[in-house]
Amino acid sequence: MNPRHDPRLKAFASDNYAGVHPEILQAIVTANGGHQTSYGDDVYTEAMQEVFQRHFGERAQAWPVFNGTAANVVSLRSMTAQWEAVICAESAHINTDEGGAPEVAAGIKLLTVPTPDGKLTPELIDRQAWGFGDVHRAQPKVVSISNTTELGTVYTADEIAAICAHAHDLGLRVHLDGSRLTNAAAALGVPMRALTTDAGVDVLSFGGTKIGLMYGEAVVVLDPDAATGVDYLRKTFMQLSSKMRFVSAQFEALLSGDLWLRNARRANEMARRLAQAVEGVPGVRVARAVEANAVFAVLPEDVAARLRKRYKFYDWTDGEVRWMCAFDTTEEDVDAFAAALAEEMTDTRR
Repeated sequence: MNPRHDPRLKAFASDNYAGVHPEILQAIVTANGGHQTSYGDDVYTEAMQEVFQRHFGERAQAWPVFNGTAANVVSLRSMTAQWEAVICAESAHINTDEGGAPEVAAGIKLLTVPTPDGKLTPELIDRQAWGFGDVHRAQPKVVSISNTTELGTVYTADEIAAICAHAHDLGLRVHLDGSRLTNAAAALGVPMRALTTDAGVDVLSFGGTKIGLMYGEAVVVLDPDAATGVDYLRKTFMQLSSKMRFVSAQFEALLSGDLWLRNARRANEMARRLAQAVEGVPGVRVARAVEANAVFAVLPEDVAARLRKRYKFYDWTDGEVRWMCAFDTTEEDVDAFAAALAEEMTDTRR
């Protein structure tokens, strides 16, 4: 089949735009020969469990699913009863970008809290952690945080530990949306376990697609007492892959060595390079500190419109745009984008 796109062209809209890392593709090819038992009873899924336990502890158990929405929905449903609710930041992905899936598919009430930087704190959690025993109010049960957040910020291990300790004192569990957990760990220079298991997180949605997988995320239960019925819920929510070996082999390739770290470091480094490059362009302002692989900026609307015809990227909140870097973003990609931005700004000033 002939390519239907120019593989030399890159975008800055999302790390989901990137292709599949060659080592991940090779893992799929390696897993392809012969027959293996379906629905997860295969040698690749068994090996994947060992790899996840190496990163998150011997009690961790991972259930591969197809996408991040499912990872979040299955995680949260396994942690809550029908009358219980989830506290999250107003900007959280589960609230803004899941198409209502937690509410519609899982029937979970979200109790949102406005945050200036996308991050919850014990004090912010208390704004919704009330009404226990009141039959007229959905009962708070889970605190859900994202690392990195939708605003590109990164929780430190101490910040997560403080949230978990406060939530557990209130009788609440903690879920972490880790679609970009690898980027957060790389940015802080700590193991992923430091931001999850060791900090007290109960259940993790682990992201693979944004960091080089073809497809696949995982529900990772870190505390077996925090979630029930994941096996059944995964099937109920249409996420039980018959040929699971091809999802599991990708995770093994990503996590058995340092591929996850190499990919995350590259994306983060390119975001920092991009921020430095555009800060020198008159009329462009980097709106937020670059903590991982996202750059938020403010620029004239007409410039953004023209630039978007050359490079895809998304509008965000309060007049900001978001530029994302991926594992395959290169120095040349960043420099070409910055040059195009400077050119468009020059045309405006004329």
